[in-house]
This record gives sequence, structure tokens and C-alpha cells, in this order.
Amino acid sequence: MSNPSGRHFLQIPGPTNVPDPVLHAIARPTIDHRGPEFGKLGRAILGRIGAVFQTEHPVVIYPASGTGAWEAALVNTLSPGDSVLMYETGHFATLWRQLAERIGLVPEMIASDWRHGADAAAIEARLAEDTEHRIKAVCVVHNETSTGAVTHVGKVRKAIDAAGHPALLMADTISSLASIDFRMDEWGVDVTVAGSQKGLMLPPGLSFNAVSPKAVAASKTAGLVKSYWAWDDILAANQRGYFPYTPATNLLYGLDVAIGMLLDEGLQNVFARHDRHAEATRRAVRGWGLEILCADPEDYSSSLTAVMMPDGADADALRNLILERFDMSLGAGLGKLAGRVFRIGHLGSFNDLMLAGTLCGVEMGLDLAGVPRAGGGVAAATSYLAEPAA
Repeated sequence: MSNPSGRHFLQIPGPTNVPDPVLHAIARPTIDHRGPEFGKLGRAILGRIGAVFQTEHPVVIYPASGTGAWEAALVNTLSPGDSVLMYETGHFATLWRQLAERIGLVPEMIASDWRHGADAAAIEARLAEDTEHRIKAVCVVHNETSTGAVTHVGKVRKAIDAAGHPALLMADTISSLASIDFRMDEWGVDVTVAGSQKGLMLPPGLSFNAVSPKAVAASKTAGLVKSYWAWDDILAANQRGYFPYTPATNLLYGLDVAIGMLLDEGLQNVFARHDRHAEATRRAVRGWGLEILCADPEDYSSSLTAVMMPDGADADALRNLILERFDMSLGAGLGKLAGRVFRIGHLGSFNDLMLAGTLCGVEMGLDLAGVPRAGGGVAAATSYLAEPAA
């Protein structure tokens, strides 16, 4: 159908569904980004956004994708030839490593099977070996979007401290911020990377660095070339609610509304809602007799679930069929998981009936594609959703 009826189900792990109040805000007329009205908007956003990161420290906002925020985190704090320790949790951890190489850093990646979060003990052991403190930063992905596995960032901080190592701790929260509990200050994170298009319920186009005093101090002596990404000019302009360049004004309108929605719901309620939808999804997957990619229940993501296909079944063929028949987009397998898994996003502006519709679409798609499955996936999920929320 060239013009299908109803609304498209966007169930990839980001971009996510944008709620109507945010869409309406973005549609407002653009204003002068040097004028007093914009300064008021900027101060309102910058004064509240730290609560979403659970930090008292500054949050830098860029008109960029999450990739830009990755680069900003590195170029503001490090110098050419610096070593950074990373952990291979999946495709996006690998891309961050590639970016680090391109800008003149020397990343060291701890290998993994893409089915677990980062192992804090392995990080501690490697840092303990680094007696000359050549490693200047530890970079981990809080929620690996390609696999649905979470890294316990607080344990990574404890590992760094136990090794007596001065490395900065950087965490990518692009698919976890405002979806999975993340406590920047409590966990001692120095730079948090985030993007607008997932738990923040906005379209793509904004990215973020939340920065600790230790990270700001490191930026004063960092030797990597930076201009657009430089924190100092942005932080100075932010004091009055402005930016040193033309900001994405209409996305900031939306961000102001999204922050209000999250804080009105209450972050702990937001996290509980995501936990509940994730558990319902996992019950459906088990009901179908399929395997969850993340191998350790302690590492399960509340933002998405990556589902492994049976031998001989093509995940991309299934996704294409579901898109054609039911107008629903599911996440593809990335990197070495291409064709082997599909990913169900259950984050952002999302409720029980949207999840039930999503799972029905998957179940019907499995049958149409001839993928062997057990019965009762949707029934298992909806039975759980019908229980009183804790």
C-alpha cells in the first residue's frame, strides 16, 4: 500500500516514538537564538537536564548525533597517542574504538562474545597491570544497543578505584538515559555521552556530554585538536542560557517539554515502566521458544531485547516481511550479528498496548515466515502485563 492506514510501529531501539506534546513543541516558530526569550529557554533546560543524568555537574548540548558526543568526550580530555581502555560489548563499542583510532588515540579493546556487559574484574586486572598509568580513560557502553546487554557502570568505577588508577571513566548512555537507571555522580562517571532520539523521546539531532570537575580539569591540558566540540566556549555561553553557535532551536523546544514529562512521571517510575515492558518482552521470546541474545539475566536491557533466530532462519527476511505486512520496523542485527538477530525496542514514549501490538506483529510475522516456534509468546506477555504494576 502506498498510503497504509493507521500509524507506523517504530519498534527499533531508536529513534523512538516522539510523543505529541514534544512534536507540538518542535512545531513552534523559531526564535532569535541571541534574544532574551531564547536565553530564558536555555536556562530552563540547562537548569533541569542534570536531573535526568542524576548529576549536579554541567551538561553540554550539541546539535549532533551520538557519534559527535563520542568524539567530543575524547577530544576534550585526551591528547594524541593517549591509551584508552575499552570493552567489546558489541557493535557500538567497536565503532567508538574505531573513532578513537581515527582521531589519534591508541584504544585497547578487551574482547568479549557480544552477549554480556563489560566485566569489571577484567577491567580492574588490566588497570592493575598499567603501573605507569599510560591508560588515560576507560570507555564503556552502559547499554549496548546492538545486543541488549547492560554494563554495570558502578562496578566499573569500583574496579578503577580498586586498581588505584587515575583514568577517567566515560560511559555511553545513548540507549539507556531516561530508560535504565544511570547515576552519574553516585557512580563517579567523568563524561556521560547521550543522544536525543531514544529515552529522551526526541527526533535525532541533539547529543550530550555531562562532565565532571575532573573531566573539565583534564580539558585544560588535553592536546587533541578541537573547535566545534570544545567545552570551554559552550560552558561559558551556557551561563546565560546561550550557545556559541546556532543551536537546534526547535529541538530544544522539544527537549524542554521532554524533560518536563520525564520529571513529572518521576525517573524511578520511568525506569520501572521500562523494566516491566522488558520483562514482558522476554516472556514472549521464551514463550516462542526463541533465545535472548544477552546470556546473563543480570545484564538484561530494559531498553531493547535482541532475539536470536533459529539455525537456517534469516532475521532480515523476517523484519522485511513484518514491515511489508504490518507496517512495523524492528531493529536489524549489526556487525557480526547481521541476519542472525532482530531487535525489539521497548523504550521511550511507550505503553502496554503498544507493546502488545508489537509482540502480536512479531508473532504473526514468525508464522508467516515459517520460523519454527512454540506457542504462547503473546499470551505470556499479556498475562504478565495484566498483573497489577508493582
